[in-house]
Amino acid sequence: MEKKARISKARLAEKLGKQYHGRNVAIWFNLAVTIITILLSMPFVKWIHIINPQELFAKLKLKEKVIEALHDSYSIYNILVFVRDTKTGSIGFFSMILLLVLVTMLFFQFKYIYRFFRKKKDTNGNLNLYLVARTGHIFTILLTLGCAGYIPFTTSRFGMQGFSLSPVVYIIGILAVISFACIVLVEAEERKIYRERGFLYEFRKNWVLFVMLIPVFIYFMINAYLPMLGVYFAFTSFNFRDGLWASPFIGFKNFEHLFKADLYRLTRNTILYNLAFILIGNITQVIFAILISQIVTRWFKRLSQTLMFMPYFVSYVILKVLVYNLFEYKSGVINTMLVSSGLERIDFYNEPIYWPFFITVFYLWKNLGYGMVVYLASITSISDEYYEAAKIDGANVFKQIRYITLPLIKPTFVILLLYALGSIMKGQFELFYQIIGNNGVLYNVTDIFDTYVYRITMTQPLHIGIGTAAGIYQAVFGFVVIIVTNYFVKKNNPDNALF
Repeated sequence: MEKKARISKARLAEKLGKQYHGRNVAIWFNLAVTIITILLSMPFVKWIHIINPQELFAKLKLKEKVIEALHDSYSIYNILVFVRDTKTGSIGFFSMILLLVLVTMLFFQFKYIYRFFRKKKDTNGNLNLYLVARTGHIFTILLTLGCAGYIPFTTSRFGMQGFSLSPVVYIIGILAVISFACIVLVEAEERKIYRERGFLYEFRKNWVLFVMLIPVFIYFMINAYLPMLGVYFAFTSFNFRDGLWASPFIGFKNFEHLFKADLYRLTRNTILYNLAFILIGNITQVIFAILISQIVTRWFKRLSQTLMFMPYFVSYVILKVLVYNLFEYKSGVINTMLVSSGLERIDFYNEPIYWPFFITVFYLWKNLGYGMVVYLASITSISDEYYEAAKIDGANVFKQIRYITLPLIKPTFVILLLYALGSIMKGQFELFYQIIGNNGVLYNVTDIFDTYVYRITMTQPLHIGIGTAAGIYQAVFGFVVIIVTNYFVKKNNPDNALF
């Protein structure tokens, strides 16, 4: 029986692997399933229907105005509208998860179509295409299973069955399972041709290494992924009585409040400061690293490194004291010197124009030594043979730096730049808060997202949702920036890209 099953499986794989117009049957079939899935996932196709609406609305104690605004059926795209209008926050998180899975599924489905029609050929055949197809089907199956579980979940929350699923959901799920199985069969045969092993083979061969990854996985799950559930704060009017999952769902109202709170000013300040920190900081770090590397006297080289590195260990609280003693109006060092020179005092803490320069200078002073060490390590790893050959060819110090040092530390510079751009919307909270504090006069040029979120959450504790909305905006903005930047870096120099 087992032998017959293997033979029939091999015959099926052979039939699915037949080529038509450069693609095998499985790929063409998967394309058809993908197109059907996308069409049936459009907003005009309703997946969820309300049953016994009068009884459900009475159970939820809805007002007449709310009932008039509701629909008889919903797609995954607008089920959150039902949650918002009925204020059933207890099903809001589940509804949002379904929407996120749907968006992810559509991303991979459209990616599959793009890869199917693109002219560029991969070196490993269709294996990359199979990977995209399998991933898309996995999310499709997860979505259909999630929708199937959504019905009993809402029933338990409402105390009665309020929703039913459309047959469309089951059709999509069945097609995804069949197409997934076809792809797996054909992929297994193609892997043999290109001598590529699957995950199970790698796991059996290197199972010890996978076991060693378990602590890392647990660490990131606890500290990075589980806290992401708190994103739901941004879509609720949180109160401690109902808790996070039962608080009224308000959709994007927290984001609307954020947009009304001078979003342009916060975004402008955060980006401009970070651009100054990143660009000027990295350039000065490279310059000083090159200068230190050119010093021959060992004791002076170590002394210079130590003196440049020491400000990094200075607390921001101490830095605040230093800044205050420098710029204080009556007894500050600068104003004392101005008065003794016969000049007028400058009220720095009431003059916003000075502070962008001051903040940038203090940031560079504090972080110059730390960043310089990274570049210095990259420079010292360059082989002396390059410099010796350059000297023989008559290259002076400046030409050695231009044609050897700078090109060889370029990958380090690009990688650090990409990492920094990923957090371009994350300001240096300690720096701004300690130096500026609650001085509202300077907010126009010194207020960034981090200080704004701190003021909102500390002065109005129930506005946790607004702070979370600001955090999501920062994360999405940074994600888009790093994806776009990495795309252009990869296009021009693939070796220097992050992924």
